[in-house]
Amino acid sequence: MTPQDIIPAIVGPTASGKTELGVKLALHFGNGEVISCDSVQIYKEIEIATAKPTEEEKKGVPHHLIDYVSPHTNYTAADWAYDAAGMIKKIEGRGGRPIIVGGTGFYLRTLMRPLFDSPKTDVALRQRLVKLNQVKGPAHLHRMLARLDPGAASSIPENDYVRTMRALEVRFQTGSPISELQPKRSAPPEFADRIRLFVLNPPRAELYVRIDRRAKRHFDLGLVEEVQQLLARGVPPDSNALGSHGYRRVREFLSGKRTLESAVEKTAQDVRNYAKRQFTWFRKEASARWIEGFGGDPSVFEELVRLIDP
Repeated sequence: MTPQDIIPAIVGPTASGKTELGVKLALHFGNGEVISCDSVQIYKEIEIATAKPTEEEKKGVPHHLIDYVSPHTNYTAADWAYDAAGMIKKIEGRGGRPIIVGGTGFYLRTLMRPLFDSPKTDVALRQRLVKLNQVKGPAHLHRMLARLDPGAASSIPENDYVRTMRALEVRFQTGSPISELQPKRSAPPEFADRIRLFVLNPPRAELYVRIDRRAKRHFDLGLVEEVQQLLARGVPPDSNALGSHGYRRVREFLSGKRTLESAVEKTAQDVRNYAKRQFTWFRKEASARWIEGFGGDPSVFEELVRLIDP
């Protein structure tokens, strides 16, 4: 395999500068095109707390899989993997160089190692589980899963209610535990062995300062008003789009469950915790190459280029 065959995947924690680094690399290649691997940037109308790149930040580099899914849609990792695979083929078919950029590790893993053929979401069942989560909390759902599928429960954190609900849905819809079905995966796409993960590893203290500042800035920019408008347009409060960081806490503020100050503080805490989980997730990727620093550091870009083309 030549360096030109490598499909770089720039990953790492939120607020680490992945977008800036991806654009630099695309411009360095001359024909680079970015494929976003972000479970929130996919949604239309979900703007302020998503850190979607502006046209100025893109610097003329084509970006894909951003702003293309309705917030009413329950979009899955398997959906993203299908769309990303098609986009990689299109870009390479026209002589471009795909560069995957984002922090949603589950999406990327699903692209490289496809999931089993799972059932489509049963909307009525999903709504019942969402209601149960709202009333009794994620720990209750996790205990249900532990009884029905101990194998899945042991690999899913208690507070990860999204994966817990999906495992419960599969169990109820198919009658089989997801832990038994998951090993029955489809074959990886032909380009999977060409994807190389490069993980940004910035100093934790500085990263958390950036996260806190970003959270406050999102509220200053009108995050509350954005959520109010989305709800007024009929986006379900329990949709995947409004379940992400910031949006979830704003919903709690609007429903009287917390103060605005608490919503800001809790959002920052949520995102810091998410960054920790991202570090943990990518450490499990044995082939990943770690680069010390933020994406905007010149030394990081130099190291990335060296790793791609020694």
